[in-house]
Amino acid sequence: MPKHSRSRTTTEQKAYDVEAEWTANDLALLEELKRAEALLPKDAPRALLSVRLSVLTEDTTSPVRQELDLRMLAREKGCRVVGVASDLNVSATKVPPWKRKQLGDWLNNRVPEFDVLMFWKLDRFVRRLSDLATMIDWCLKYEKNLISKNDSIDLTTTAGKIMVTIIGGIAEIEAANTSTRVASLWDYAKTQQEWLIGKPAYGYMTDVDENGKVTLVHDPTAYRALHWARRMAIRGVSARRMVMVLVRSGMCGPGLTVATLLRRLRNPALLGYRVEELKNGGQRRSKLILGTDGKPIKVAEPIFTEEEFNSLGAALDKRMKKQPARQPSGATKFLGVLICADCETNMYVRVTRNNFGVYPYLRCQECKSGGRGAPNPMAVYEQLVADVLSVLGDEPVQTREYAKGAEARREVERLEGSIAYYMKELEPGGRFAKTRFTKEQAEKTLDKLIAELEAIDPETTQDRWVNVHNGKTFRERWEEGGMEAMGADLLRVGVKCKITRTKVKGVRAPHIRMKLMIPKDVRERLIIKEDDFAKVF
Repeated sequence: MPKHSRSRTTTEQKAYDVEAEWTANDLALLEELKRAEALLPKDAPRALLSVRLSVLTEDTTSPVRQELDLRMLAREKGCRVVGVASDLNVSATKVPPWKRKQLGDWLNNRVPEFDVLMFWKLDRFVRRLSDLATMIDWCLKYEKNLISKNDSIDLTTTAGKIMVTIIGGIAEIEAANTSTRVASLWDYAKTQQEWLIGKPAYGYMTDVDENGKVTLVHDPTAYRALHWARRMAIRGVSARRMVMVLVRSGMCGPGLTVATLLRRLRNPALLGYRVEELKNGGQRRSKLILGTDGKPIKVAEPIFTEEEFNSLGAALDKRMKKQPARQPSGATKFLGVLICADCETNMYVRVTRNNFGVYPYLRCQECKSGGRGAPNPMAVYEQLVADVLSVLGDEPVQTREYAKGAEARREVERLEGSIAYYMKELEPGGRFAKTRFTKEQAEKTLDKLIAELEAIDPETTQDRWVNVHNGKTFRERWEEGGMEAMGADLLRVGVKCKITRTKVKGVRAPHIRMKLMIPKDVRERLIIKEDDFAKVF
């Protein structure tokens, strides 16, 4: 009989990363391996272990077994384990190594702390050839090595580089075959009247008929909500009012938004037809899928008749406001930096257009009606720019760069060897102790070598990050890049500006008070850290 693999539930998978999964024998072996590590010399290569698993089944290797196998491999190679990057429930096809939570932190921020990256098998590490090529280039740049427990991989040899590329190609082919099979199934399912796979549109749910086939039936609660919303739309009730009533009545969840409700009401799937999502300019819409006869494919009983659906669309179109075209950089400047002091949500620009003109104003997300809108966003931006420049404008622009200590280490080894040689030959019977002249000259040379050795900073012999000043200040950087560059930097370092709006009697526009909030470690956060993997995207 074929062997069936049982996948763990989501709860079981998440619970796997706990000490309870380690048996007494596993812990005993772990302690034994750590004792062996303690006997290694100080200059032993440092190993980082990468453990990954997407779904745990009876046929997969558990994270505990992966870690123990890799620790034994490190002992065989004479490496000291300095860390374990464990990323569970992560797909190697969808998430590359530098984007994973734990391994990504090591690759992006902790490069000087390890020399070798070990993994159990190549498909536990990457499944795309492009990702593998990126990691090989990264390892060559930072002089790191890749070692696999079950594959012949060693980047220090030409044969190893060729082997890792071949194995990576096989892994990508397997992943591509799986992706092709899934895509083919979806393409086939779209042309069928029977419901095979996928999530039904709002208003429907799956059921099993008397023949055991999966069918779509009306969801009673959603059916009532949709028909109620249609009646309200015909009467001219706003979508915002409908959302509030639907949420309060319990027919819809608290996460319902105006955009979501409108998208549901305009979905042609409510006519019982098969649809697919069409993304255009960031807007989610659904379009009909036509069958081989050129007609829509019916998959369920309709919720609305065509007459009801068309009249609903006409009512929604009647209330729809024409918003101005979106700006390439967004209508809101400093999004994520400007926050409301009352509800602590982001401030964003709302644009109102009527017969008298176009009126932009800042509003928040949680206060009633968006709080008291600030009618002049540009004045707020200019004040924020002035406040930021007065505090951070003179800070130097520094970039984090990787400094290798190999050259300094070689120089230290050369000086130590020369010092040892001169000290030995200055001893009685040595070649420099035969005459006073040779002894004095050798002692001068020895003093010079010792002075050169003492002048070398021990820190420079280690691989490390260094901050390099490019000669500019942030004031100059922001003058060149404008508000977009300043907004990106402020968001990156965590600078916030709280906006307090106070009602002024007899005046429609509120009084605006701004409070700049700067982290204590802002100078450290301002350092620009180049992304080695940005070019991949």
